[in-house]
Amino acid sequence: MLWLLAGSGSAHAVVFVSPEINTTPTPDNFSICFDNSCQSIRQLALPDHRWQEIRDIFRAGAHSPEEERRLIGQAVARLERIIGGMTGTANDKGANETSDNPLDHRMDCIDESTNTTSYLYLLQQDGLLRWHRLRDPVTRGFFFFGWPHTTAVIEAREDRRLWAVDSWFHDNGIAPEILPLEHWKQGWSPDPR
Repeated sequence: MLWLLAGSGSAHAVVFVSPEINTTPTPDNFSICFDNSCQSIRQLALPDHRWQEIRDIFRAGAHSPEEERRLIGQAVARLERIIGGMTGTANDKGANETSDNPLDHRMDCIDESTNTTSYLYLLQQDGLLRWHRLRDPVTRGFFFFGWPHTTAVIEAREDRRLWAVDSWFHDNGIAPEILPLEHWKQGWSPDPR
């Protein structure tokens, strides 16, 4: 399955894990995946007032790339909370920690990076990103240097620096970690595991 990242300067393909994933999402038609590596995929639509909540986060506009990254974190966290209630993923624990309830629909880094990439695509297509553009997800590890781990990625327009937007480390609805991709690739984690 290929996803063309329109509006990112030049269109290029992203390989996704399932042909069921909507590759041109809009707030009224997008995919969310869960249950580890997108074993479950739901097609969703946000009511207008819910998408307006996301727009409101960016209402004042970001005056710097740093501020926009903070707003991106808030928007991803808010989307996770909204969508968690729609999909039963509200109790997802960070870093593949399990809950006692098998109906909590765990999300691994494939689910998280796929969903976060969709959220970033929605933000970009709605013109909410001024300082950044969506890029391909990135994987580190590949078993040779630890477990593989995947993250969504944005690129700063000003200096073309790549930033990991990693929502996997935290419970559902907590802002993702946003840090320089080169630092993330070195195995960075918010706490020692």
